[in-house]
Amino acid sequence: MTALPLVIRHEHAGDAEAIERLHARAFGPGRFARTAYRLREGTVPVAELCFTALVATYLVGSVRVGPAEAGGNPLLVLGPLTVDPSFEGRGIGAALMTACLDAATDAGHGLVILIGDAPYYRRFGFAPIPPGRLVPPSPVDPARFLWRELAAGATATISGNVTALRGR
Repeated sequence: MTALPLVIRHEHAGDAEAIERLHARAFGPGRFARTAYRLREGTVPVAELCFTALVATYLVGSVRVGPAEAGGNPLLVLGPLTVDPSFEGRGIGAALMTACLDAATDAGHGLVILIGDAPYYRRFGFAPIPPGRLVPPSPVDPARFLWRELAAGATATISGNVTALRGR
């Protein structure tokens, strides 16, 4: 973990502005054109699955999760996972991922997907989605389109176009 006085807590409604500034610092203006952003565009994050990381009162990390479906089956879309660039490499991202995935499992969700760096997310149980099983809304490198079962058998029958559930 980290030697920082780190606090992981659920995202609060008042965190939105600080999280947006964090996303701008970490990803820059090009973030809006990425497929990962487009996959989540217009969704309302599932509050009980979204977490922030704070060092004292400074928000240094965030993870959000939104609802989606494929072939009429519910699933979760994780992202963005963001850590302030000046705090990277201190275990903050891992702490946020653990909190988020544990909460999603405890809440009874079956499957979570994301678009990201496979070597990083592999340690959290993510693997590439088999070609043709799920189709994102925009082209994506198949090696970066990942999923993780939260409940045994959740990947067995799911397939189709991934559609973010908007305005929930």
